[in-house]
Amino acid sequence: MYNHNTDKDLVSAGIITGLGAGIVTSFAVSQGQHPLIALAITALAVIFGVVCRQYDLV
Repeated sequence: MYNHNTDKDLVSAGIITGLGAGIVTSFAVSQGQHPLIALAITALAVIFGVVCRQYDLV
């Protein structure tokens, strides 16, 4: 009935999730966390956010 532009929704979900996780992990890097671990955490958060958006869990 109402056709959502799902491609745009997934991209925006990934961008918003990445920004949110990036802010938190950049603070953790400034406190001494290894940058690769921070990138892995951010990537995992982006994947989780996109999957949740894809299956309408949020």
